[in-house]
Amino acid sequence: MADLRENRAKHMLKRGETVISVSCTDTDTVDTLGSTGAVDLIWIEMEHGSATWSQLSDISRACDLWGMTSLVRVNNNDPWLVGRALDRGIQAVVVPHVNTKEEAQRLVTGGKFAPAGMRGMGGSRQGLGVADYTRKANDEIMLIALIEDVVAVDNLDEILTVEGIDCFMVVPGDLSQSMGPEYLGRPDHPDVQSLIEESMKKIVAAGYATGSTANDDNIGRWTDAGGRMFLCGYQGYIASGLRGLREKSNSK
Repeated sequence: MADLRENRAKHMLKRGETVISVSCTDTDTVDTLGSTGAVDLIWIEMEHGSATWSQLSDISRACDLWGMTSLVRVNNNDPWLVGRALDRGIQAVVVPHVNTKEEAQRLVTGGKFAPAGMRGMGGSRQGLGVADYTRKANDEIMLIALIEDVVAVDNLDEILTVEGIDCFMVVPGDLSQSMGPEYLGRPDHPDVQSLIEESMKKIVAAGYATGSTANDDNIGRWTDAGGRMFLCGYQGYIASGLRGLREKSNSK
C-alpha cells in the first residue's frame, strides 16, 4: 500500500514558511513551473478562469509529479463543490466570500471527513492505494477561505473561531469595491491596503496563516504583516524579463 501524498503547501504554512502560488490550467506550463523549483502551489481557477471539472485530475497529476500542491478555487461556498474538487485529486480548495462564521464552517463541512466535517464519502484519486484514506485525509487536505468583503472584516473575530481552515487570505479586488464606490477599481488605494494589513495581523494573532495577492511592490509589506501565502502572476515576470532582454539588445 502507498503512503498518503504530503501536501507541500500545507506543511510549509505549518512551519511558518512562505508559499508561492501561481494560477495555471495548462499541464505543460505546470511542468515548466514545477521544474523551476520556485513554485509551491498551482492555483486552478474555476471562479474567474476557464478550468473545467474534467481538467482537474490531469492538472493535479502534473502537480503531484513535481511535488507541488494542487489547489482549486470553486465558484461558490457549497460543501458538495468542495468535496467534488477533492474527489478529483485536488489537495486544496479555496472558496470565495467567506463573510460569516457559518460560512467558514460550511467550508470545513465540505472539505473534512468526520469528526471535523461531513465530506461526502466518494473517495479520491489521492486515496488510491492508501489504506484507511478517509481516516488520514484530513491531515493533508488544505482549506483556504477568502476574506474579500468589508462584512467579513467586521465579522473576522467570529470567523476566526472556526477550526479546520488552514489559511485566511485577504484579497484586494472585491474588498475594494465593498468599501464603497470611491474605491471601485482601486485595489491599490492606501485605505484598501491598510485594511488588508490590519486584517492580516489579526488573523496571525489568532494563530492562523494568512496571505494575499502579491508582487515585487507589496510582498515585503505583507510578509511584515505576517503573510505567508501569496498568489502571484508569473506572466508579468516573463514580460519584464523579455523587455529587459530587448533593452540589452538595443543598447549595443
